[in-house]
Amino acid sequence: MKRILYIALCTLLLASCGKKEVYLFTSFNEPATDGLRLLYSEDGLKWTAFGCTFLSPAVGSGVMRDPSIARGGDGVFHAVWTSGWRGDKGFGYACSKNLTEWSSQRYVEVMAGEPEAVNVWAPELFYDDEADSFIIVWATTIPFRFEKGIEEENNNHRLYYATTKDFVTFSEAQLFLDPGFSVIDAVIVKRAKNDYVLVMKDNTRPNRNLRVAFAASPLGPYGAASETFTTQFTEGPSVVKLGSSYYIYYDAYRDHAYGAVKTCDFGTFTDAAAEISVPKGHKHGAIFKAEKAIVAQLEAFCAERQAENKPIAE
Repeated sequence: MKRILYIALCTLLLASCGKKEVYLFTSFNEPATDGLRLLYSEDGLKWTAFGCTFLSPAVGSGVMRDPSIARGGDGVFHAVWTSGWRGDKGFGYACSKNLTEWSSQRYVEVMAGEPEAVNVWAPELFYDDEADSFIIVWATTIPFRFEKGIEEENNNHRLYYATTKDFVTFSEAQLFLDPGFSVIDAVIVKRAKNDYVLVMKDNTRPNRNLRVAFAASPLGPYGAASETFTTQFTEGPSVVKLGSSYYIYYDAYRDHAYGAVKTCDFGTFTDAAAEISVPKGHKHGAIFKAEKAIVAQLEAFCAERQAENKPIAE
């Protein structure tokens, strides 16, 4: 009976919502063992959390951190995530047409060819609409390969990437960016044809804050990194364009809060923390769009799970 009511509610909500798009923000809560969470927003500034998780971790070391979702030209949502702190040489992957029903999870071991690789952190998806292909960028430490400052060898990260059209066959992992310092948490932003911005975390000590770089292609080469534009202890950038401004969300992890800056040119940044509202506990994610009908279906799904006291999607 509950299943019938759920289907009926979905049908009514879908019929009323049409094609209007809403912003979604992937999320997880510490200790990252319960799975994928999502926030939604009508305006890209004020966010509301759904009351359940939608995908529980089942590969790698059994965690789901830094979930990133991007949608392909066929409308399918693809998700990747950090599956372990240390020892994992790959990331988790699953796909969905509606964000509630997911494919079987797979472990994509992108750094299998690097025996000394310490980790694979924060894989970030970028859909290259011109090539109809996905780029996955992540951070890995390979001790004694790159110059470093005061970081430990096991914390001297560089960015790597692979491409895929179908998430079955992947290109060989290659170096994406060596900016001359330890770097993690990279997000590709397309402003126009031949105009791309990379937002990244300078993970050096004592910096641990955000920078940007520019390129004519999503795969680079990217120019020299800018000066930092956030305070110390900030990471996990997510970018959304609202009007003529780009908002860069970030995790101010020492303050246990989310902040944001806005910019029109990625050269001058203004604090925008007073403009945003993010639920407590939200962690590193990616912002994307989906039809309002899908959001309504997510709400109905969570309502059913809560009614059955099943907070985690199997």
